[in-house]
Amino acid sequence: MTVLLTSDADGVRTLTLNRPHRRNALDTELWEALRAALTEAGHDRDVRALVLTGTGGAFCSGADLPKEVSAAHPLYRMRTLTDVTLLLHELPVPTVAKVTGPAVGAGWNLALGCDLVVATPESTFSQIFARRGLSLDLGGSWLLPKLVGLQQAKRLALLAETVDAAEAHALGLVTWVVDAEGMDAFVDGLTARLTAGPPVALAQTKALLNEGADRTLRDALASEARAQSVNFASADAPEAFAAFAQKRTPRFTGRWAVPGRTEDT
Repeated sequence: MTVLLTSDADGVRTLTLNRPHRRNALDTELWEALRAALTEAGHDRDVRALVLTGTGGAFCSGADLPKEVSAAHPLYRMRTLTDVTLLLHELPVPTVAKVTGPAVGAGWNLALGCDLVVATPESTFSQIFARRGLSLDLGGSWLLPKLVGLQQAKRLALLAETVDAAEAHALGLVTWVVDAEGMDAFVDGLTARLTAGPPVALAQTKALLNEGADRTLRDALASEARAQSVNFASADAPEAFAAFAQKRTPRFTGRWAVPGRTEDT
């Protein structure tokens, strides 16, 4: 069985966790498949947005802990988790977590690593680590305080409570809650809007927002200036101005537009 399904449509790459018998728990094979798929997506210029989801009515029930103790040091296994976390967080295209059913432990932090999270009313969430004698991983210790504040982050992590989609939305951990029957159409519409955007500018904005969480205003302004310089060197900025003047929808391509340069140089 293929543990990670990949499909492409209209600039959107969908990665589907496919271990329904384990509620899409992440085992070694799936971790490695995610690392490879995210690396490939980051280098494929035809990919304009990425959706991460799961099969069988679940998003992801967390890490599938091995039944037998490996002779390898756990640090080596954690390096793979670190790679997946950074690849997802730094992917230069918008990412959407499409959450149906439970998102637990590393599974929830995988969803939170996406730029936008869409859930159904039936979705549930838990930072289950404390109940397993573990501490947060997959970026949870960094993400949670920034998303909900330190006190609520401690509540979620120390008590390992299960929260429903409505509470997760109220806390700012879910972007939208959509009825299950409307989920596919909603995500399709959302990704269509994202892929219609200027790819270079969206990549710059995503990086700026991610970096800004730990930087001073002076650092942020310097980064913004560099990003805008990149944007003005693309064809998308003049295309946006021309489309506005001509009262039409802009056609963004992300092409390099400096005189004397071609797209591949």
